Amino acid sequence: MTAQTEGAGPAAPLALRALLVEVNDLKRVHSAGRTGSIAERLFAQGWGALTGGAPPEAVALDITAKALAAARLCDLDAAFLASAGLDEAAVAEVLVSGLDAVAGSVDPALRDRLRAALRQPATSVQGPLPGFVAALAHQPRAGVTCPGKPRILLEPPENHAEHCLMVAVYGVVLSPFYRADPTQVFLAAMAHHFHNAAMPDAGFTGEMLLGDHLLPIMARTTQWALDELDPALRETMERARAILPDDATAEGRAFHAADCIDRVLQIAQHLQAASLTMGTVLDDMELVHAGPVKSFHDRVLADMRIP
Repeated sequence: MTAQTEGAGPAAPLALRALLVEVNDLKRVHSAGRTGSIAERLFAQGWGALTGGAPPEAVALDITAKALAAARLCDLDAAFLASAGLDEAAVAEVLVSGLDAVAGSVDPALRDRLRAALRQPATSVQGPLPGFVAALAHQPRAGVTCPGKPRILLEPPENHAEHCLMVAVYGVVLSPFYRADPTQVFLAAMAHHFHNAAMPDAGFTGEMLLGDHLLPIMARTTQWALDELDPALRETMERARAILPDDATAEGRAFHAADCIDRVLQIAQHLQAASLTMGTVLDDMELVHAGPVKSFHDRVLADMRIP
């Protein structure tokens, strides 16, 4: 993967496009007995690990590895596999297989570190979840807004926890291309919507209508979230958030690339669903898949004239 240099070459690694598109669906994967999407739950897991004292670098690798493995495995995660009787070695083998199924375009050195995170998961203690974690999970994103025009709402909306998690994972995966510190990018992404824990999201339109009140309100509501953290973690997050205002640093570029990619892919999946055809479903994706009753299924559909 060719690294990005300011003013020369591509601004983002096209080779990672397919992976980022696929991982984006973790915002929309749910399972019985588990509250929220996989992305929402990984956001909470990440914050629990951070408040529990886990090293931020380990948290960034752990959450990113779990997200990439879940792209194909969904909620066939370590907890489920262990409960179903697999030993630690078998669990690790399954999870690494899930990671490898999608991570061919990931920087090789980073991919090895992600594999290691799945093979030897950290034994961190989950700390108490700050109130902003649940608040962001309940705070819907604004949709498509533009000053002077009505909002375009696409249902169901993502929430801010899902968006922050996705940007954090994207940021880690994109970091080698920008020669950025993946841990700093991860932390900044996990914290970049602190203000929306208390501040409803009216999008760019609402921000412009607030005028000179916008920045003081954002600063105040961001501080409310920061104040929920212990002093050491608060200082760590404040340092990480320093990359947010611009793309002057490698970490800033990795973050802003991740942020804009996720924002656009969130809308793209709505458009993809609207344009889906039965040819794709039945022929390309083989909805009626191979098996002992495949021929009977085909005859049933043909005689019922479905589709």
